Amino acid sequence: MLQTLSTASSLWNPSQRSACLEIVEFQRSQLSSLSPCPFYLKFGSKSVQKGRALVSGTFPYACQRPKQYPAGKKPGEYPQNMDLPPLLPKKKKKPYPIPFKEIQKAARKDKKLAERGIEKPLQPPKNGLLVPELIPVAYEVLDAWKLLIKGLAQLLYVIPVYGCSECSEVHVAHSGHNIQDCKGPSSSKRRGLHSWVKGSINDILIPIESYHLYDPFGRRIKHETRFDYDRIPAVVELCIQAGVDIPEYPSRRRTNPIRMIGKKIIDRGGYVEEPKPWRAVDPSSSSIIDLDTCGACERFPPPSPEDVPIIAQETMNAHETVQTGVTKLMKKYTVKACGYCSEVHVGPWGHNAKLCGEFKHQWRDGKHGWQDATVSEVFPPNYVWHVQDPKGPPMRSALKRYYGKAPAVIELCMQAGAQVPRRYKPMMRLDIIVPESEEASLVA
Repeated sequence: MLQTLSTASSLWNPSQRSACLEIVEFQRSQLSSLSPCPFYLKFGSKSVQKGRALVSGTFPYACQRPKQYPAGKKPGEYPQNMDLPPLLPKKKKKPYPIPFKEIQKAARKDKKLAERGIEKPLQPPKNGLLVPELIPVAYEVLDAWKLLIKGLAQLLYVIPVYGCSECSEVHVAHSGHNIQDCKGPSSSKRRGLHSWVKGSINDILIPIESYHLYDPFGRRIKHETRFDYDRIPAVVELCIQAGVDIPEYPSRRRTNPIRMIGKKIIDRGGYVEEPKPWRAVDPSSSSIIDLDTCGACERFPPPSPEDVPIIAQETMNAHETVQTGVTKLMKKYTVKACGYCSEVHVGPWGHNAKLCGEFKHQWRDGKHGWQDATVSEVFPPNYVWHVQDPKGPPMRSALKRYYGKAPAVIELCMQAGAQVPRRYKPMMRLDIIVPESEEASLVA
């Protein structure tokens, strides 16, 4: 730093007696805790006492740059308001979670190894073995999943939920809103207003199912054999493949890893005859009914008024546990999702059932366009409008920009008395005061 200032002083004209250079020294300990360029030269107007005369002029001096953080990126803080992820167009394939160039780079690397006859290096669980440290996480996610279903089924007795009979809109309040954003078949007759009916637990917790596989590395599911496999929640199937043992849904546990050259499996330990589906067992006498949302409201009684806040907080914590656990499991275990529809498959590769009916499915003969899945596809949040006063007047389209949104589970538990996690507060816009309809026209 002193070298920089000395260079500046060498360029100074000694004939200009009305100006002088002020050098500010800093301790060495300050340099280690600052950014790579902590100082800069700044020119300002000052008056300096030199001898008997008072000299005034413009002097360069060293200043320390303040430590800056990007907007909303300060550690431990969230932005004031945050918009939701944009809705993806249905007439276009979803973007790849992993950049396509990295996928091509990994494919070229595997191809080079296959051409040289070198086996592909595989680590658990890519080689069919379990990851020991993720087995407790899988059990924790499954227990939280059961608690989540139970809590939502009980809270629906207290908090009313409405769903549109024409589209997928869901609203958590004592009455449906009046926002004109319905995209249903007959929405033009209703001028975009929703046709509200009583909602269910599947409107809050969207059911995403997947085929249960005894051996994920075994034979692929064909279109003709799709009825030979059970359909269970994708979260449950992910936990089973991560190490959870459920007698009704057995899974093959390998002791020897599989071997691959390129995309070809050269040693899978042989094919094993898969057991018959659980339909041969009476499902009513089994504990598997707790894993599904079907008939959940009939299985659990209404809660007492004093227990509602406790149940709401437990349900909120269970939701966070499931989301965090699924994120950890999906970092290791492969989950595939269709790039056009909502189909999800837990396993190293997708199935061959021709069930896709979305954009340009004729070109693919109904087959799914498999790619790596995201957490929101396995455990979708299902965003709904945040209602500040559930018993107040319905929401209107004129004040739409002042309303926030939140996942349906979070909104339901919050209205029942649970504490909202900090990361959901920016998207809920809790700090915005909704104006009256007469005041809204005066706001810029």
